[in-house]
Amino acid sequence: MSHGNMNLTLKVWRQKNAKTEGKIVDYKVNDISPDMSFLEMFDVLNEQLISKGDESIAFDHDCREGICGACSMFINGQPHGPNKGVTTCQLHMRSFKDGDTIVVEPWRAASFPVIKDLTVDRSAFDRIISKGGFISVNTGNAQDANNIPIPKPDADAAFSAAACIGCGACVATCKNSSAMLFVAAKISQLALLPQGQVEGIARAKNMVAQMDAEGFGNCTNTGACEVECPKGISLENIARMNREYFVANIVE
Repeated sequence: MSHGNMNLTLKVWRQKNAKTEGKIVDYKVNDISPDMSFLEMFDVLNEQLISKGDESIAFDHDCREGICGACSMFINGQPHGPNKGVTTCQLHMRSFKDGDTIVVEPWRAASFPVIKDLTVDRSAFDRIISKGGFISVNTGNAQDANNIPIPKPDADAAFSAAACIGCGACVATCKNSSAMLFVAAKISQLALLPQGQVEGIARAKNMVAQMDAEGFGNCTNTGACEVECPKGISLENIARMNREYFVANIVE
């Protein structure tokens, strides 16, 4: 790894909107510090473009702390780039070396249409979550949440599932553009807790139906989703979702 500053060639997908054809455009960026994040490097590139009167590259970002899931870039054929367990905003330029060529594209999935350049519309995820509905609690004489005993393995598994930030890397890396890992994580985080079990059957059914309606593909258990997930969401969640869904269809 080079410890000095780097000169890089970027091949970036440019696309005006969902209707137009896109293409890869080459850019040079020089004097990039290894301590910069990938998004900071893109900020430098955009400043360069703006100063020349060119249009800046549209990309999603918000928290820049690996929390919001917005920074969805497909870097050298991998969602969020080469490092495991990090989002694009947590990827640092020290993961590359001087003279490298880096290809940057948007998520590729029919259910995530390109809005512009590297920005895609992930509202399909929001619509799936909205089908999850609410949790019923008896508020008349509500138990203190801390008084409801939850076995530690269940609590841990629920917390792990809840770590999903909805970035869509699982969809982007899946050869079928399946959203199963995302949907399974959202179903599991509630299915594992007593508070989430009242609507459990309807939730699994409704969320899976919406996932299918959005045009996401089927899961064929290749496991690429778990490998590329920046939060390491386990494939076990898919098995749990399938059980919930199976029960939902029997109970019908």
